[in-house]
Amino acid sequence: MRKITIFCAGLLFALGLGISGMTDANKVIDFLNVAGQWDPSLAFVMVGAIAVHWGSHRIIMKRPAPVFGNLFLVPTSTDINLRLVGGAGLFGVGWGLGGFCPGPGVVSSVGFGQSALLFTGSMVAGMVMFHALDVARAKQRTAA
Repeated sequence: MRKITIFCAGLLFALGLGISGMTDANKVIDFLNVAGQWDPSLAFVMVGAIAVHWGSHRIIMKRPAPVFGNLFLVPTSTDINLRLVGGAGLFGVGWGLGGFCPGPGVVSSVGFGQSALLFTGSMVAGMVMFHALDVARAKQRTAA
């Protein structure tokens, strides 16, 4: 049942991205182009997503436990560090240059579009390289 629920949630997310037009990189680039042919529709999608998350989060967190777990795993760290700022900056640069963020990039890759496949492949390669470097750095720290 858990896997079916995860699949349905992912399918709903993908459908929402497709219906809202967020799988079109040009729509994102037009939103970021405030000096040219600016398209504000992405702002409405973001506000809608924030409203849905805010409301559902408030309802879900009133439950004693998650449906498929024993306890809620809520981040407690509020530190702003180089890793956080660097990751956010890299995300923004990738979004601005590619016109995709991870979710729409993966959904768009299903259609085998060249730009979506290039973006998603580069994103996965970057994630693999970061993980390898992070593991190597952790081993180096424990050895020292």
